Amino acid sequence: MYKSYQDELKLRARALRRCATKYERHLWYDFLSQFPHRFNRQKVIGNYIVDFYCHDAKLAIELDGSQHYDNYGKDYDKKRTENLGKYGIKVIRFSNLDIERNFAGVCETIDLTVKKRVGTPQKP
Repeated sequence: MYKSYQDELKLRARALRRCATKYERHLWYDFLSQFPHRFNRQKVIGNYIVDFYCHDAKLAIELDGSQHYDNYGKDYDKKRTENLGKYGIKVIRFSNLDIERNFAGVCETIDLTVKKRVGTPQKP
């Protein structure tokens, strides 16, 4: 049976959900799964899979390991962010170190970004 590229991406996304990194699990279970605006894990958008996606805010959250910091990784991520931007999606990135050392700050940044993008009044 022939599978389309989109079918392959969906299978890959499912596998990525099952094999999440400890940083992805931490962000999901300790923050995003209970967030007032729904987030999806390993969401297929166009030809990409984003780590977390909030449709209400058109916001993708990417957690970056070391492979994202070499020249190839930086170039690929830049192109990917530009292409997702064509859908009106804002991409915010955090390193695994951010999750490990500044989890509260990561959560606050996500909260403020979502509120700004959905027009929810922010606390003074």
